[in-house]
Amino acid sequence: MSVLTFRNVSLRYPPRAGRSEAAQNLVLDGINLQIASDELVAIIGRSGSGKTSLLNLAAGFLEPTAGTITVDGVPIRGPGADRAVVFQDDALYPWLDARENIAFPLKLKGVPAADRLARAQQLLERVGLPEAGDRRIWELSGGMRQRVGIARALAAEPRFLLLDEPLGALDALTRTRMQEFLLRIKAESGAGALLITHSIEEALLLGTRVVVLSPGPGRLSAEIEAGFNAEVLNGASVAAVKMSPLFKRMHAGLTGLIHSSAEEELAA
Repeated sequence: MSVLTFRNVSLRYPPRAGRSEAAQNLVLDGINLQIASDELVAIIGRSGSGKTSLLNLAAGFLEPTAGTITVDGVPIRGPGADRAVVFQDDALYPWLDARENIAFPLKLKGVPAADRLARAQQLLERVGLPEAGDRRIWELSGGMRQRVGIARALAAEPRFLLLDEPLGALDALTRTRMQEFLLRIKAESGAGALLITHSIEEALLLGTRVVVLSPGPGRLSAEIEAGFNAEVLNGASVAAVKMSPLFKRMHAGLTGLIHSSAEEELAA
């Protein structure tokens, strides 16, 4: 089992031009977090809490100012094939068709064309788009594009999926369908997942655990065991899970927790 570990991680952005070093912005402070490959950990918090910065650190796009981030004990020094990112904007290449987009990470690894295109077709079938391989990106719906993006992320068989609001741009109906799809494809892949979301409902539904970040600077203020994702994977409908009394109580409690931290900040 692989483990992604944040140990005493802090992040400061450099000061803007013309400002002193003292004006550096502390974005994250003292983050300690572990994510195992059998988990989907949802990160939630108000704007300014550093959610996306946390994901960018895990991806290797940013370096921490202090502390360490490791995968199985090996420090992250930059982007790597062991971690794949799925963005809210699908970030697909419009000059390539769906199959070629999925095959692109394998091309970078030097996999022969026939092998990588065969693997891409397997992934298209896995995400429910077996006939879409020859279609251009602009011919696909929003939900289909995100499926292609997730398939591309899985092409290199990463140990961790880093999901930055991957369903945030979808309409409500498509988003509900994609939530169940995301759970199932994550479970089948065997990869761990870090999910950034602004939706309390989505965090509870998808997360094995829900981690709350409070802003100014971003600190881990709460960590809640969820487990509703197991119910969905065991056959319960998403609608039924969301209507359950326990889900509603936990949703209300998490909403109150986030709002109370906002009120405390204003009163300080």
